[in-house]
Amino acid sequence: MRIEINGEAREVTATTPAELLFELGWGEARVATALNGEFLPKTARERTELAEGDRLEVLAPMQGG
Repeated sequence: MRIEINGEAREVTATTPAELLFELGWGEARVATALNGEFLPKTARERTELAEGDRLEVLAPMQGG
């Protein structure tokens, strides 16, 4: 299926955001996610189904001051 990840169109095999994070190599990373512009809690990533054309944003926390 084709979805947009951080603004880039990609062909993926994952069907949930949790699977997608592993597919992209971010499975163990501490990240925040948004699906189609709405915050997606970590607890919802395994039970949320992805659909053709979805937009997923993956953001890593930043440190600094």
